[in-house]
Amino acid sequence: MRIGMRLLLGYFLIVAIAAWFVLSIFLQEVKPGVRRATEGTLIDTATLLAEFARADMLAGNAQNGQLAQAFSRLNQHNFQANIGGITKSRNEYRVYLTDAKGIVLFDSSGKATGQDYSRWNDVWLTLQGKYGARSTPVNANKPESTVMYVAAPVRDGVNIVGVLSVGKPNSALEPVIHRSERRILWAGVALLGIALMIGFGVVLWINRSIGQLVRYADSVTEEHPLPLPKPGSSELRKLALALESMRLKLEGKSYIEQYVHALTHELKSPLAAIRGAAEILREGPPPEVIEKFSGNILQQNLRMQQLVDNLLRQAKLESRAEIIPQPIHLAALFSALCDSREVIAHSKKISLSINESALKDTIVEGDFALLEQAIGNLLDNALDFTRPGGEITLSIENADDGIAILVTDTGSGIPDYARDRVFERFYSLPRSNGQKSSGLGLAFVREVARLHRGTITLENRPEGGAQARLSLPGK
Repeated sequence: MRIGMRLLLGYFLIVAIAAWFVLSIFLQEVKPGVRRATEGTLIDTATLLAEFARADMLAGNAQNGQLAQAFSRLNQHNFQANIGGITKSRNEYRVYLTDAKGIVLFDSSGKATGQDYSRWNDVWLTLQGKYGARSTPVNANKPESTVMYVAAPVRDGVNIVGVLSVGKPNSALEPVIHRSERRILWAGVALLGIALMIGFGVVLWINRSIGQLVRYADSVTEEHPLPLPKPGSSELRKLALALESMRLKLEGKSYIEQYVHALTHELKSPLAAIRGAAEILREGPPPEVIEKFSGNILQQNLRMQQLVDNLLRQAKLESRAEIIPQPIHLAALFSALCDSREVIAHSKKISLSINESALKDTIVEGDFALLEQAIGNLLDNALDFTRPGGEITLSIENADDGIAILVTDTGSGIPDYARDRVFERFYSLPRSNGQKSSGLGLAFVREVARLHRGTITLENRPEGGAQARLSLPGK
């Protein structure tokens, strides 16, 4: 089972157990909670009605007093009340009044008048000055037919002269209880559904981040490293940096071997030229010969110095795991790059221009020095492979996921055999003047693109020439 599915199941199991625990407590508390609230209402009602019953009892007219007349009129009128979706159309209270001996003087149902209720808890406890209440089934075979009674004392001064009891069937509470239970259950189902959606989203995010790291590791194995991914979590970010650090260390040995081999190969020609010039100078040739071969020595020395500088710059760049991005105005960057190469382009009779209409006030996030050198390398590469009378254009393209910097030329293009190798270190093609470069310029651009989490491509144009595309992600 995949780790994402395990995380989802584990998360859902925890939420389900927690939801079951909370729902069970709520459901267990619904029925007693409703009954406690109803009992509190019955106490208030009984206490209030006891004050009306007091006047009837003192007047000796309990059966036809104000309380009896009120219930008689109440039963003659129907009403409709919608209480939160529950319809109520009749009075459900049963009220009876007993004297100090527990004999029923008045019963709103008309069934118990004259009976002895002194042994019922509500009457017996109240006559003793205690809180009296009871719950008694109407039908012994039906536990749900119970009626809850709450009593209040009828006082004459400090003496208890009677008891007024108010009863309400527990079945009248069932619609409220069932509705509350249904709502709680629906809330629980919604909670589990929302939790599952959140968990699914988190798992997708984790799988996506891990997938990025896996693809990055696979690309390293294939020796074509992708840009270092940028997971949203600090822990995954540390893992990505650890993978990048491991990549750099694992590549170290073969990396050094390649550099040593390339450096040895590249230094052979200038060293041979310097040695040949030195042997000629030892023979004491004429001054014009000395001047010629001294110039050769200086020229080859400069060539070796540039090669070593390029190697050090490339090695330093490839050892970096990340950059600190800053806002860069492309208009200013393009202008500076073209100004620095205007003399070379003019000497080669090449037109170097910027597409101002597409540029506007475009800003990208990145390392200014690295991008300046990378785009400069692309311009130098275009200048080297464009014949006199050609054109080089610097422009941009906006995309949904970022910005693409384009360097377009009308040069000789890329031979088919070299398309897959142009970004390799030390691989180079003959320039328009027949010479070859160090082969590090485009490799440097590839590393800069990787550090900026972008890509670099170099393709031939249908109308002739080549186009380099340096794609950078958006903010």
